[in-house]
Amino acid sequence: MSSTPITYALHPDLAEATAAVTQRTIDRLGEVRGVQFCKLSTGDDIDATSSFFEQGWDVWECFGKLSTLLIGVGRKDEADALRHVLQLCQSDKEVGGFGMKRSTEVNGVLLDPEDIEEILFLVDAWLEALNSAERSRQLAKPVIARGAERRGMTLSEKILAHHTIQTPSEQGVKASDVVQVAIDWIIASELSWVGMKKTFVSIGKPKIWRNDRFWLAGDHVIDPRISDRPGVQMLAKQLKEAKKEFRMTENQGSNYTILHTEFVRERAEPGMLILGSDSHSCSAGAVGCLGIGLGAADVMMSLVTGETWFKVPQSIKIALTGQPMWYIKGKDVILYILKKLKRNTAAADRIVEFTGTGARFLSCDARFAVCNMCTELGAITGVFVPDEVTYDYINARSQKANKSSSLYFQPDEDAVYAETFEIDLSEVESFLALYPSPDDVVPVTERLGMKFDGCFIGACTTTEEDLILAALVLQVGLKKGLSLAVGKRHVVPGSLPIVKRLRDLGLLQVYEDSGFTRALPGCSYCIGMGADQAVSGEKWLSSQNRNFKNRMGKGEGPSSIGNICSAATVAASSFSMTLTDPAPFLAEVDFKQYAQFLQGCRAQPERTSIPALSYKEPPFQYVEPHLQYEESLQVSKGGQPEQDEQSTSRIIKSKVYALGDFIDTDALAPGAFIVASTTDEELGDHVLQYTHPDFRDHVRSGHEVVVAGRAFGCGSSREEAPRALKALGVKCVIAKTFSFIYGRNQPNLALLGINIVDDEFYSLATTGAAIKIDIPERVILVGGKYFPFVLDEMELRLIENKGLAAAFTSFGRSVFQALCGRNGSSEASPSLANTLDQIENKRSMAKLEW
Repeated sequence: MSSTPITYALHPDLAEATAAVTQRTIDRLGEVRGVQFCKLSTGDDIDATSSFFEQGWDVWECFGKLSTLLIGVGRKDEADALRHVLQLCQSDKEVGGFGMKRSTEVNGVLLDPEDIEEILFLVDAWLEALNSAERSRQLAKPVIARGAERRGMTLSEKILAHHTIQTPSEQGVKASDVVQVAIDWIIASELSWVGMKKTFVSIGKPKIWRNDRFWLAGDHVIDPRISDRPGVQMLAKQLKEAKKEFRMTENQGSNYTILHTEFVRERAEPGMLILGSDSHSCSAGAVGCLGIGLGAADVMMSLVTGETWFKVPQSIKIALTGQPMWYIKGKDVILYILKKLKRNTAAADRIVEFTGTGARFLSCDARFAVCNMCTELGAITGVFVPDEVTYDYINARSQKANKSSSLYFQPDEDAVYAETFEIDLSEVESFLALYPSPDDVVPVTERLGMKFDGCFIGACTTTEEDLILAALVLQVGLKKGLSLAVGKRHVVPGSLPIVKRLRDLGLLQVYEDSGFTRALPGCSYCIGMGADQAVSGEKWLSSQNRNFKNRMGKGEGPSSIGNICSAATVAASSFSMTLTDPAPFLAEVDFKQYAQFLQGCRAQPERTSIPALSYKEPPFQYVEPHLQYEESLQVSKGGQPEQDEQSTSRIIKSKVYALGDFIDTDALAPGAFIVASTTDEELGDHVLQYTHPDFRDHVRSGHEVVVAGRAFGCGSSREEAPRALKALGVKCVIAKTFSFIYGRNQPNLALLGINIVDDEFYSLATTGAAIKIDIPERVILVGGKYFPFVLDEMELRLIENKGLAAAFTSFGRSVFQALCGRNGSSEASPSLANTLDQIENKRSMAKLEW
């Protein structure tokens, strides 16, 4: 790096504010990045230097000059950082900028003093981003050819292998390996940040891993319509504090976008590994990126360390074939898959990989909707094999930095999948998921005439192309002169860039003419915790992704009822407020106009014919993961774990409270109380309040062991669920299966969870039954019979350490290296293997006939 000093001079008549901002930027380049400058004094021959900041220049011109000077001494990274700041400042707010006007000055003072503060903040943030990137662990470059010793790997295994800090074998990674991995991005909402901040404070508020790879959105609750509420003010304040404390480069303010929308559209790249404290982080799979939702403590620890751990999951392959009708989008595709596979069966705790000849007909918007709802399928995440569609989508981005880290992996032909399914897209029609289950899916034509009190078009799963098509459906109805029945109609586009596009196309007016009210980007009715809440007992038709009980609004009294479908179906139904087949409307939509509208969108133009099947070299190169393998790995000796004798070396004697299948986190930690509860004990006061009102009294009276069925903790990623259970007094949760995110949250918070698959156990472990759990002997006594169990090694270590936050205090930033063990691999013990076999047998019994 060049040490040549930059000689410069500021014109004595340069406006005071411009001179101050320029000089401050020069000073920070020296302080933060070590760039050397030599300032000429007034008496020097300043006319002879080309490094002169001229009279009459504004801040932008000075920044442009400074960038040129930096390039001249080989400081390209710093020059690019300043150019990026310049672009952010000048870009319109609706496209992610700050909308600053050119710096017109009055008496040497900028018209808007806040602009000066924001400019200097951005300079600091982007310069610090260069430092944080250099400090962070750098992934090795991928290789071109597969190694002779390497086993066949799935797409997700390749992404994990490439990010693995120490692969367990030179053959790569396989299902059940425990690996320590580096990450590329962290994403969170203002609501999940509440839990993340608790962990952050509890571990001493250390420096975060990278300030330029943290995407924090204000979308779940924050809304200007309710900005006077204390809880909302607290959330907004915490976001501003986080931006300032971490010097975040990526922060466009609240209600700019729903968390996942602009992140996937403009930042996620193929081959990346992304963690989010939201269950719909799987949306990033649309662009061939592995996006995985985890709990707040999990994600916060990764934000600090830049790492996490995984037991490599199994993957299933869904081969897409056939060509759908042009108006069939991602929502109907994923509803069809839910109808076929059902939730929490074949996809449970697995990764879903989408491939096949039919994928070419799905735009990245459609793929977004499909991957977004893989969490409703019960999967850990979903991911499309990246292809030409992906490449075109990524390459259309304006920011070079957001398309320069793409790695195009594809599964090997000999990759091992747990199961393979084929989905014929030509069979997909308009579907409806009936309340309260996203997999209770029927064709719209089978429920025509269902009456609704409200129609909602919005949520992250409703993409730009969905909103355009829905508007054109409404346009057809308006041209027909259809009257508007009494009812509520509401639309919430996913981001301000989408709002701008709809306005430019004249489609916002179409929504308004069709009786739709509109709010700023946010989760709205899909979370039912903010300004938009369905009234108790109301029936809604919605294009959102989740239709659980009490999801859309207040929980007191009869639940609001949400039925989910595509935006086009909602639009067609909104005139009569009864379920209406959108097909007749879609038949009258001008396809050429629709295709023209998509030309300027982030979604790809529609393909009206099957692309040639002859092989054509793709415009990118598929690569292979670089395997970081050595014979041994030295574990950090950052301190011995402080074992919790009360959690792993004791006997629990209690009574059972029995629950059924699919107890979701929305029920365990009702949204209405998450913001208002300042302690875990307050959360515990509302556990299962709406679905099992007697639960809390039973636990307090000695029923401290919860026994549940399948997919306990499914739904949202909210770690408030295990926090609440533990604070209430629950000592252990036993279930046939735990939902992936919840299953990780339990040991992270030192709450004991045990898997039992034996049906006889559940016939005996009914509410009120006496139960004895002998943790050292790994056996449970109930109803006079003994049932053995196993504890996963990683979960055991976390519980022994009193949870992940406490483990960090013992091991510091080497916490994942310490927990993952010597070689980063943890083969299942014989007893664990037997249990896994039992789980697989149960899964096989539930498998659909294909």
